[in-house]
Amino acid sequence: MKKDDVRAQVAIAVRACQNKKAEDISVLRLDEQASGFTDYFVLCSGANPRQVQAIADDVDEKLSAAGVEPKHREGYDQADWVLIDYVDFVVHIFSQAARKFYDLERLWKSAKRLEPADLLKPARVTTKKAAKRTVTKPAGSAAKSGGTSIRSAAKRAAGKRQGSSS
Repeated sequence: MKKDDVRAQVAIAVRACQNKKAEDISVLRLDEQASGFTDYFVLCSGANPRQVQAIADDVDEKLSAAGVEPKHREGYDQADWVLIDYVDFVVHIFSQAARKFYDLERLWKSAKRLEPADLLKPARVTTKKAAKRTVTKPAGSAAKSGGTSIRSAAKRAAGKRQGSSS
């Protein structure tokens, strides 16, 4: 998929978050060497479980209207951390407590932070050929969706951080 198409889809997701009054919206452009499973993270917070679910519903509705369906979705019923995986980008919708606890911005500090307005600009064309990313995932395993491994890694990192502070 073209970079501009992905950026446009990420912009739709960000607008959906804004429409539902999501707090602290952040877009991370992941480093190609550090992340082989997605290009962007959209992160935001909701004040309560209903708002978290409403944000997730609006993101799904707006992207579905644009012809983009998620590959994987999890956490909706608990509404503490909803993850919607669109392969080229992943939308993370947190409760305020979960956002602080998992701190994905710190975990992915090598990522470039983008402003929502940056998404409307066309992607820069580079003269160098980008290294081709290939990811092999075992069929039928939890690694099938990048979302599950993201959550697992974040939970492990948060557990280590919490364990080391005692």
